[in-house]
Amino acid sequence: MENEDPRNGESSQQHQPTKKPRLTRFITEAEIRGEFAHHLSGIARINNGSFGSCPGSVLAAQRKWQLKFLQQPDDFYFNTLRQGILHSRTVVKDLINADNVDEVSLVDNATTAAAIVLQQVGRSFADGKFHNNDTVLMLHCAYEAVKKSIHAYVTCAGGSVIEVQLPFPVNSDAEIITEFRKGIEKGKSDGRKVRLAIIDHITSMPCVVTPVRELVKICREEGVDQIFVDAAHAMGSVKVDVKEIGADFYVSNLHKWFFCPPSVAFLYCKKTSSSSDVHHPVVSHEYGNGLPIESAWIGTRDYSSQLVVSSALEFVNRFEGGICGIMKRNREKVVEMGKMLAESWGTKLGAPPEMCASMIMVGLPSTLRVMSQDDALRLRSYLRSNHGVEVPIHYQAPRDGEAVVKDKDEFIKAYARISHQVYNTLDDYCKLRDAINQIVDDPQISEKLFTE
Repeated sequence: MENEDPRNGESSQQHQPTKKPRLTRFITEAEIRGEFAHHLSGIARINNGSFGSCPGSVLAAQRKWQLKFLQQPDDFYFNTLRQGILHSRTVVKDLINADNVDEVSLVDNATTAAAIVLQQVGRSFADGKFHNNDTVLMLHCAYEAVKKSIHAYVTCAGGSVIEVQLPFPVNSDAEIITEFRKGIEKGKSDGRKVRLAIIDHITSMPCVVTPVRELVKICREEGVDQIFVDAAHAMGSVKVDVKEIGADFYVSNLHKWFFCPPSVAFLYCKKTSSSSDVHHPVVSHEYGNGLPIESAWIGTRDYSSQLVVSSALEFVNRFEGGICGIMKRNREKVVEMGKMLAESWGTKLGAPPEMCASMIMVGLPSTLRVMSQDDALRLRSYLRSNHGVEVPIHYQAPRDGEAVVKDKDEFIKAYARISHQVYNTLDDYCKLRDAINQIVDDPQISEKLFTE
């Protein structure tokens, strides 16, 4: 074909994605334990949301790719790498229901994707395409790296920022939608335009599944120029259909909930007239050849995590129901464990079960006396060091006019963000329950922990 580009992994032989193999039986619990036998024993890993988890079979596939590169790097670069990355992009394209593989790029993580999108917006401000004080809209609980990227690329070029204050604890999608509409109205005040809306599909801390399709629809109705969905936690956690969601940009990590090794994410860029102005922040000799090609070569590095996407899919398909079965299993279990902990501590969940995926916020007893984010970090460190429990702790400062949830003693100001992945067991959550109960029962521990 005349228009084929070998840098994109294209050849005269049309690439076909790997077909889902037929299994004679599904993975057993013993096999699951074996796949994660490399995890440090005795640790309750109920924080899969931060760094994910990679099974042994996928790690073995990664080592094969690494060795293949080291055996003959030049041949690997010219004859293997691009085709392998194209194969991974094709797998992702089918999983997310994109129209074309050219809409899918592989990057290191969601932070990199945010830099790609925000640099494009920043250039438009710097070049005078956007007016000074036009706005970028984001949720107040957006990931901190995204907030700093906005400062680095947008506000310094003349743009302004509107933060939508979402309620927490939250009771319904309607509460989020109401506050989002207020944010857009504020962003459009004084004749300004909202040039970019950043919407979290699943917020990180505190975590909640947002009504992303409705929020994107509102943006379209209100004339927002572009929409970027930060879905770092989505792939492997909730259904991802980029055409149904309708955003211009959508990113999700594949190493958090889709069992790839760190670090790899996909960035979907809907084909538009402006998509050619999107570039990787690392400028290589592929600059200007389209984001998928730019991202496939940013200099000498380890690309193996981008080459094992199909291996991760093979692992997923060993489970009954595949990825949908895993999502259902994880969600049901994390809700069950969240309710168990809340009942034990006499507290409440931070959101109703229908607004949760594989993570859920559980109120901690007010008698812990967590009074700041620093206290929350100290508690997290104490649980890790003294009880072998890895779990994020969120401090929720009371805000004026916001309903505050109480337990039997006082206002609940701290929440544990627990997650569930296929390797987790009941013992993991019991360790957290017992550790918190021990601190509550011994005021000396709490006093020492939060006053020193």
